[in-house]
Amino acid sequence: MAIELNPYEARVIGCLLEKEVTTPDLYPLTLNSLTTAANQKSNREPVYALSEAEVLDAVESLKSKRLISDLEGFGSRVTKYQHRFCNTEFGSLQFSEQEKGIVCVMLLRGPQTPGELRTRTNRLCEFSDVGQVESVLNGMIEKGYVAQLPREPGKRESRYAHLFGTEAPTETVTPSFSSEPQQEGLTERVEALEAEVAELKALVNQLMDNQG
Repeated sequence: MAIELNPYEARVIGCLLEKEVTTPDLYPLTLNSLTTAANQKSNREPVYALSEAEVLDAVESLKSKRLISDLEGFGSRVTKYQHRFCNTEFGSLQFSEQEKGIVCVMLLRGPQTPGELRTRTNRLCEFSDVGQVESVLNGMIEKGYVAQLPREPGKRESRYAHLFGTEAPTETVTPSFSSEPQQEGLTERVEALEAEVAELKALVNQLMDNQG
């Protein structure tokens, strides 16, 4: 069965995939932490300002599609959520670490170039160079998970998009900094710092939830 996600569902799944790797001690996520992750200002395009009710609506929809399960108890007084999107015994999607990293950042940030994907997956998986990213993308195209978009005028690289969405991407194209290594390095460091701050906030929320 084909998986079709609306933008909010894609954001929720992307957040769960991301936090499963980057903050395993906090995973599965509470609704509070999941909302914070969905509204992160770093590593998200577009940036949302979703309420907990809107995130819960997306969660309930994903539960009905059997793409999320919830956990209660286990030392916590609040319900926590985990994905069943891929690499579980509940579904057929099985990704390599690199494929999972690519899908995760596409769910969180929309269509991207191989250069952007290499930079933005650095906390999820490793690529030796852009050529390796392109090789993995070609394999994912053959499997029907990813599509290459037409190259835009003035751009050196084509963008790639995941095929798990019900709506065509509408966000503004993110400029590529591949020809400006100093700016690229600065952008990467700022995004990493912003992500760490967001994870610390999620940890605080998690501790408050457990104490409550």
